[in-house]
Amino acid sequence: MTAVPKYLRLGVNIDHVATIRNARGGDHPDPVRAALLAADAGADGVTAHLREDRRHISDDDIARLRASVNLPLNLEMAATEEMLAIALRHLPNAVCLVPERRQELTTEGGLNISKNRVFLLDFVETLKAADIRVSLFIDPAEKQIAAAAEIGADIVELHTGQYCEAALGTDTGAVDKQLQRISSGAVQADSLGLEVHAGHGLTYATVAPVAAIAEIVELNIGHFLIGEAIFDGLENAVTRMRELMLSARQETIAGLVL
Repeated sequence: MTAVPKYLRLGVNIDHVATIRNARGGDHPDPVRAALLAADAGADGVTAHLREDRRHISDDDIARLRASVNLPLNLEMAATEEMLAIALRHLPNAVCLVPERRQELTTEGGLNISKNRVFLLDFVETLKAADIRVSLFIDPAEKQIAAAAEIGADIVELHTGQYCEAALGTDTGAVDKQLQRISSGAVQADSLGLEVHAGHGLTYATVAPVAAIAEIVELNIGHFLIGEAIFDGLENAVTRMRELMLSARQETIAGLVL
């Protein structure tokens, strides 16, 4: 039975505003200002990834986001003791645990929950005890989704990177295969009581098929929106992305009614 589509939220990742700032030093452009502009344009939440090497978002950014932005903060971070202490100090609305390697340009692939089950179980329990919702960034794989439910996560964020990479080519079969993985993963996660989010690499051209998946309730998009903001302004970019998401979700609802 197809799920009744819920309201689809947009979380805007403001990491790469900080990347531009850090390229020259100083305090401009300010990621907190970007978060406020995104909120004015209709974003439902703000995502920020505090990396171990602080290559973009800083500790001060997290403190200022919590103090200044009246939207839920989703703190992306690695599962380390340092990051756990930071999360417990700032108490974001949600923490999304992601794999992290110093040499990577961006997050590559999802967490291997089944391999790190015992460690992650303790980590999740500690965060939830502080009233922080816990999300796990994973590939849309049956084994990983089941493991996420087993260790008590509230949310899974399904990695859409392979779908977006396939969409750059001409092999429609590869695109359909990756979309089916995301759709099947969303159905499985929803059936296990997990809230379903998705993200990584989504653009104007690729967002609609993911937004149409009824079980997904939030998309987290950053790099593309910050890039488009250079040409069209951040508020315009967020507004357009929300319109594309809403249109796709309305088509899903219409299809169920018919």
